[in-house]
Amino acid sequence: MTERLLAFLILCLVAGAPFGAALMWTGNLILDFVFFYPLFMSGLWTFGGLYYWLHWERFWPWSPDAPPPTLKGTPWISILIPCHNEAEHGADTVLSALNQRYPHVEVIAIDDGSTDDTGAMLDRLADTHARLRVIHLARNQGKAMALRMGALAARSEYLVCIDGDAILHRDAAVYLAAPLVDHPRVGAVTGNPRVRTRSTLIGRVQVGEFSSIVGLIKRTQRVYGQVFTVSGVVAAFRRGALDRVGYWSLDMVTEDIDISWKLQRDHWSIFFEPRALCWILMPETLRGLWKQRLRWAQGGAEVFLKNLPGIRAWRHRRLWPMALEYCVSTIWAFALALSMALWTTGLFVALPGHIQVETLMPPAFTGMALAAACLLQFCISVFIDHRYEHGLFRALYWVIWYPLAYWLIGLLTTLYGFPRVMLRRHRARARWNSPDRGIKAPTS
Repeated sequence: MTERLLAFLILCLVAGAPFGAALMWTGNLILDFVFFYPLFMSGLWTFGGLYYWLHWERFWPWSPDAPPPTLKGTPWISILIPCHNEAEHGADTVLSALNQRYPHVEVIAIDDGSTDDTGAMLDRLADTHARLRVIHLARNQGKAMALRMGALAARSEYLVCIDGDAILHRDAAVYLAAPLVDHPRVGAVTGNPRVRTRSTLIGRVQVGEFSSIVGLIKRTQRVYGQVFTVSGVVAAFRRGALDRVGYWSLDMVTEDIDISWKLQRDHWSIFFEPRALCWILMPETLRGLWKQRLRWAQGGAEVFLKNLPGIRAWRHRRLWPMALEYCVSTIWAFALALSMALWTTGLFVALPGHIQVETLMPPAFTGMALAAACLLQFCISVFIDHRYEHGLFRALYWVIWYPLAYWLIGLLTTLYGFPRVMLRRHRARARWNSPDRGIKAPTS
């Protein structure tokens, strides 16, 4: 009952804050927040990413053919690959893990109740590769359980976790493990996923998203100390840190967001390693993209509500900027929805002046500033990322359309997913659902 009451109060706060603002302020002031918030975040991500590059990244040597860094003591690295119905793409993923140039690597593939030929495919690979071990789970237990089983079977303290359809760069594992080896308080390292599904407009636009938005967000969050989530498709963990926090939760829709917060609540740091490249498959249909982003939105809401009561303590103050950013972005979604509702209502009914929204078009100056900020953001992100992926400038045309899609998708998934999570009584075991993996997946 207490948790349900807390959820109800938070919902009132999030949904009611813009409504209360509408009663106190003019509709134009609400629109100022609606339009200026994306402008502010674009500027924050741009300058945060640029600072990260100037302070750290530009001094890091990297090229596709450069030798990988040397790890102190040459420890073993365990690469965990949870698989569910990956018969089509799984072999390439396993081989990319086995072909790491760092010699002390073991690969553990976990077949989590697949209903296709995934298990047989993994067994055939294990027969010819001594460093590959396969764990078979009788039925679908979910990615979190598969990762748990892999972690318990691993021989190394350093665990690199990738999805069953991802392709690792040949030095990605060692780049991910290096911060764990060099910094004893680092609990996880998130890699740099790159999109390889580009046969539709949706796929091409996501190429720009992962450079100009996701990459800059990770860099910016690393600058102010906390990362909202590791990339679930490619990340490394210290097993001792996982053991302290109880490993991955079995009832969370997005286990990657949850483990990130659990580690940081236990005062472990999370680093971002842009040189740890991983080529991934992304949805290329609207239906697939909606399902993916709705799952992300629901997962973020679950983790936020789960952790909100516990992070109020002063010892968790480093998590406050991350929580505040999530709160404001959620309020923005409801503020925009309220503005649209008031504008639509005003077309048919005469509303009081203090809640009248006359237009949803931004002022000319605001629109120009937002367009200029987005263009600057794209140019800086392409400049930073071009050494990791050639040809990014060719994607610039598609990238400039992404802000509209990014904020629109964020709006819709938040409006649908946040209340859905808050009003749900119980969380069930999170299990696999085969995602949309694109129409055409060229290799890197």
